Amino acid sequence: MAEVTIRIEGMSCQHCVMRVKKAVDGVDGVSSSEVEVGSAKVVFDESRTSVDAIKAAITNAGYKVIS
Repeated sequence: MAEVTIRIEGMSCQHCVMRVKKAVDGVDGVSSSEVEVGSAKVVFDESRTSVDAIKAAITNAGYKVIS
């Protein structure tokens, strides 16, 4: 398992947090996520997904990945 913390721009409320969490948790291979306004800490299986796939899910949910 790998862990990454991703900084996110455009989040301002609990609705944003839930939207990002739903997007990240929907990525195959993600085992857990802790999302708060401005960032997401994600634990995932590197053999099933990648950081780029997780970032793409966040972007597709309408938010900008900073790092």
